[in-house]
Amino acid sequence: MIDLFDVLLVMLFACAAMWLWHGHGIRERALLVVKQHCAKLDVELLDGNVALRKIGLLADARGNKRLARVYSFEFTVTGEQRHTGSIVMFGRHPGRIELAPHPFREPAQESAQIIELERWRSRPEGQPPGD
Repeated sequence: MIDLFDVLLVMLFACAAMWLWHGHGIRERALLVVKQHCAKLDVELLDGNVALRKIGLLADARGNKRLARVYSFEFTVTGEQRHTGSIVMFGRHPGRIELAPHPFREPAQESAQIIELERWRSRPEGQPPGD
């Protein structure tokens, strides 16, 4: 026979499974946000994952204490050094993303060709400048 204790155990197991499933979805959302953030900053996310570091009450942007998950990740700028970062998730909504101090990549310099004005004026009609 099934008694009330057995029903309670099944419900506790179901609740734990749903909480883990929900946490997995939040982790996947955090990974997506971190990938987008790294692409925007022109840094490379290493290992393609985020790891749960802690769960606790943290202040959100409005200063209210909310249950939050903090995930950590590693990134690189040069490919030689690993740097750490973290993202705070309030449910499925991202909070702050912090990156450790790291060097910045120099922006690509466009090669400019300097043309003397007299040479430009004396070029044959139809010839592009600089040839």
